[in-house]
Amino acid sequence: MRRIGVVVNPIAGMGGRVGLKGTDGKVAEARDRGAEPRAPERAREALTSLAEVGTDVELLTYGDPMGATEAREAGFDPTVVGHPADPGTTTPADTRAAVRAFVEGDADAILFVGGDGTAVDVAETLDELDDETPMLGVPAGVKVYSSVFGVSPRAAGRIAATFTETEPAEVNDIDEDAFRGGEVVTELRAVATVPVADQRQSAKQLGGGTVETLAEGIAEGVRPGVTYVLGPGSTVGAIKERLGFEGTTLGVDVWRDGELLARDAAESDILDALGEENVIVVSPIGGQGFVFGRGNQQLSPEVIRRCEIEVVASRRKLDEIGTLRVDTGDAALDAELAGWLKVRVGRFERRLVEVLA
Repeated sequence: MRRIGVVVNPIAGMGGRVGLKGTDGKVAEARDRGAEPRAPERAREALTSLAEVGTDVELLTYGDPMGATEAREAGFDPTVVGHPADPGTTTPADTRAAVRAFVEGDADAILFVGGDGTAVDVAETLDELDDETPMLGVPAGVKVYSSVFGVSPRAAGRIAATFTETEPAEVNDIDEDAFRGGEVVTELRAVATVPVADQRQSAKQLGGGTVETLAEGIAEGVRPGVTYVLGPGSTVGAIKERLGFEGTTLGVDVWRDGELLARDAAESDILDALGEENVIVVSPIGGQGFVFGRGNQQLSPEVIRRCEIEVVASRRKLDEIGTLRVDTGDAALDAELAGWLKVRVGRFERRLVEVLA
């Protein structure tokens, strides 16, 4: 019997599609912009996957909205070990209380649903308790940079049910205020014990290379009347500069016929700006290989379905990551995107790369 503690951060990821680049201190603003909870759906997906492969699993969980309902919807009869102080406004203290309860309940592993901030809460609590219970993240936040997450909710569920070995992994977090200002400021917050698994993501590698010829090739091939949705990152940033405008480094910009239609756009802004022909230009996250689902949730399934997709990357980046990944939150779309893709690596050159869902 494997006993797994499950805790859901119900507000994780709410700021992504509305362009806030995180939810820390921004929950009210995210709701005002029309943000919908993302974590519960991701939790159900992970727990359903866990149920499919975990034939002898007992769940410990926290009271609603931090996991109990999602566990039951996945077919489990969980033991509820505690409740948030205020179900309407959960806090990091509730996550930390849940972790302490899981340890007291002799959990064999902790499966948390959230982003890097939630990972920090779990890891730091385990460190305070001097406890080495393995932890694993279901990616649901805007920031998912640490190497303690499954590559998708379903992968996290499978790993939690079947892992046999563990290893140390870094838990990093980003200053969200700096992130919103266009600067990535990372800090190592903890080293956690995690399951060994191919489908656990690696830590994001911050680095780059010259992409001038690639940017020139994209700019030379711009088509009149076509709307270009330009994702975050330094590689696409070089393309924005070549097109003649200063875009946002870590957000999404929309451009057509020499005019910047939307800067640092939320999902709704992008949808409003789309025309009859649209192209998304994105670059995979270095070290992880995610094209969609990490740091660019504004590029929602609805946006993606209305656009052609142009993936660009330096040769060095592709050599480092090997394959690409997608995690849009829409399983059917992920399946459509999976397969082999020609990635632009220069002015004219392309490389055939496999995309995994």
